[in-house]
Amino acid sequence: MVLALPAIVAAALTGLVRAYALKHLIDIPNARSSHRTPTPRGGGVGIVAAFLLAAAWLLMAERLSPDVFLALAGGGLAVAAVGFWDDHGHISARWRMLVHLLAAVWSLYWLGGLEPLQISSSTSLSGWPGAALACLFIVWMLNLFNFMDGIDGLAGVETLFVAMVGALIVLVPPEAGRPSDSGLLLLTLAAATAGFLVWNWPPAKIFMGDVGSGFLGLTLAVVVIVTVRENQISLIAWLILLGVFLVDATLTLLRRLLSGRRWYEAHRSHAYQQAALKLKSHQKVTLAVAAINVAWLLPWALCSLYWPRWAVVCLAAAYAPLIVLALTFDAGRSPAETGFPSN
Repeated sequence: MVLALPAIVAAALTGLVRAYALKHLIDIPNARSSHRTPTPRGGGVGIVAAFLLAAAWLLMAERLSPDVFLALAGGGLAVAAVGFWDDHGHISARWRMLVHLLAAVWSLYWLGGLEPLQISSSTSLSGWPGAALACLFIVWMLNLFNFMDGIDGLAGVETLFVAMVGALIVLVPPEAGRPSDSGLLLLTLAAATAGFLVWNWPPAKIFMGDVGSGFLGLTLAVVVIVTVRENQISLIAWLILLGVFLVDATLTLLRRLLSGRRWYEAHRSHAYQQAALKLKSHQKVTLAVAAINVAWLLPWALCSLYWPRWAVVCLAAAYAPLIVLALTFDAGRSPAETGFPSN
């Protein structure tokens, strides 16, 4: 039920949203787009509804704590609502960021934001520094997924990979024969995302939109904090699993800030967008990211868990080629600066 129902509900609801979006939420390609065909957006509503329904079911089955549910539902719905509003029409960046910050504070309040935050096996933060770092992490994660949701299937594939691997690490072996609550939550997220991918796989029939990308980022951030505090998965292992998104988005943001450009404005200068332009294919880039995740990042994440003393070394080793790859594809530079074609 954890796997089948969220996938079915997400696929069905995305189809219904698409019928609405074809009339009201058409994304028209422009100079900052990575697609060429007008496509409806807002399909992330299917993920939001399917996941929260499944989370409510886990809550009623006493497999999810009320505090975690409230953190996910309250923060997630706030981010999804402002995202859906932004999908209909532009909202000022300052108001979006205010909602994102309030959603992060809400989530941390219900998670007990002042408890010690374990960074690695030997390092932790407590009190206000830990709470501030956790709040910044949530805000960055939900914006991270918004930044990286620029080509068909990419954000969905990344979520599916991270959630499935996280679930397997937590669930195998099960504690005392009882599956982990966090593991079940990750499985429901993966299933809901898989249902949406039926519609979003290249060439996409509908885009996720801000309603979906922000919700996924916040949800993963909350689950990361929960599993880290419960000593189920280290923060460094999560950072490795999220490496493709974290490296591309962070390098792109830094280069745009250093060049004096506004980081929050829509653009097409991420490494994955440059790669899609150069290869003239969204599917090739999405499949390449999936391959990097499975063949490169997964082994390093497992190594960091098996040998926690070497976790920082594993993180550096995992990120080094990703940084080189992002710079090779000119992360943070516009297509005009790179010489890539604009269409």
